[in-house]
Amino acid sequence: MIKKCLFPAAGYGTRFLPATKAMPKEMLPVLTKPLIQYGVEEAIAGGCDVMSIITGRGKRAITDHFDISYELEHQIKGSSKEDMLKDIRKIIEKCTFTYTRQNEMKGLGDAIYKGRMLVGETDPFAVILADDLCVNPKGDGVLTQMIKLYEKYKCCIVACMEVPKEDVHKYGVIEGSKIEDGVFMVSNMVEKPDNDKAPSNLAVIGRYILTPSIFEVISKTKPGKNGELQITDALCTQAKSGMVLAYKFKGKRFDCGSVDGFVEATNYFYDLEKKAKK
Repeated sequence: MIKKCLFPAAGYGTRFLPATKAMPKEMLPVLTKPLIQYGVEEAIAGGCDVMSIITGRGKRAITDHFDISYELEHQIKGSSKEDMLKDIRKIIEKCTFTYTRQNEMKGLGDAIYKGRMLVGETDPFAVILADDLCVNPKGDGVLTQMIKLYEKYKCCIVACMEVPKEDVHKYGVIEGSKIEDGVFMVSNMVEKPDNDKAPSNLAVIGRYILTPSIFEVISKTKPGKNGELQITDALCTQAKSGMVLAYKFKGKRFDCGSVDGFVEATNYFYDLEKKAKK
């Protein structure tokens, strides 16, 4: 059973400046909940109860959000607004939160490697990138789907989706063979390839199940583009020496690291809420 989920959350969120100058991008609200809370709720639904967060300078709001605010609790006690805190109270009561810092932005691979002291080096763990907001109203959440697949194959798994050929340069892209419906055995992974050189249009998104062996692979992986340590490079190595699966998930993903995706997600959840009230 996978109990720990790692949240790399040290990035600057430059695409949302000036809003993210003093506010972590993970705390940008979609309706009344910050992005990272949606991710934590997805992890809880998948059976995780230890949330390990990689932060950086200026990310204090994240730790404060997953803590009790005694002044606020006292101020709204007994009022109609008290009910608005029930979801975050349940999260705080149910989960353990641990934190460490990524002092320099050296890529997702480096952030995950920094998290090894939080998630340990003996058990598999999940990774969620909070700015990839995923929903599946008709069934299990994306992470739950992946955890069920892990129970069958016991190996590293990345979530993927089909993207238009002209957009593959924005993603890490997998090459592999189909082994069952929606599941691919990865043979190669390329980080942000040229559109005409991409091995497929199956793009990796911000959901991973990783085994502890990934830490040794990351430690031996050389920095790639822009001097960053890419998790796709480490997983490519892992795929050639062991087994890595790509899972074409059921559901919808919003790229909330972009303004367009963030607005799309906001409109989607607003419409859902309106329908629920009818």
